[in-house]
Amino acid sequence: MTETLFQSDPYLRDASATVTAVTDEGGIVLDRSIFYATGGGQPGDSGNLTWAGQILEIATTIKGEGNQIVLLPAEPARLPAVGTQVTQHLDWERRHRHMRVHTALHLLSVVVPLPVTGGAIGTEKGRLDFDMEDSPEDKDALEAALNALVAADHPISYHWITDEELAANPGLVKTMSVQPPKGQGRVRLVQIGTDAAKVDLQPCGGTHVRSTAEIGQLRIGKIEKKGRQNRRINLHLA
Repeated sequence: MTETLFQSDPYLRDASATVTAVTDEGGIVLDRSIFYATGGGQPGDSGNLTWAGQILEIATTIKGEGNQIVLLPAEPARLPAVGTQVTQHLDWERRHRHMRVHTALHLLSVVVPLPVTGGAIGTEKGRLDFDMEDSPEDKDALEAALNALVAADHPISYHWITDEELAANPGLVKTMSVQPPKGQGRVRLVQIGTDAAKVDLQPCGGTHVRSTAEIGQLRIGKIEKKGRQNRRINLHLA
């Protein structure tokens, strides 16, 4: 099992770790990772590993067997042996943009309070697909509502509940196609706003900014028809 440092501190850019395995495909497993593994619509992190004067570029990060996180090199190269102490260096600019877009999509699910059927996160934009028969009538009003939530500088915090508590509160899950990570005995909830003025609360294992103001200005892009009752709303960082 890889300790997920990015869940306790998504702003951690560098950290030491020990290589615990090298996969048959040439991936590297560490005992602790600041690299987020692809999942929930968010791409895996990139960056590099350094050790003993060596540097290895990491192209992306994926989930491995069990609860392992696997770092995939950008090209074939000498890999650190099992037991090697390495230092992880995150491509911070790329990650931070993912954090901004991911948090913005949580806000989009607030201003469009309908079931989410899919989503994707990039460095410049993201999108959510909604179980929605007709497109929103006023895109400008939607964009204004989003940017009002951003400007309000709502804090983002995290809470943990058990798998059983989540099962007893199915309304917390907004996504129809992607279920929150379960099976470890507990699930992380992401809260936007304070307990007294809660904007959103939903299970999510991704990385987010500290407050909505950090997202920056947003722009609603295309609203596309993707099936009889499915609408895709594209969201851009301004």
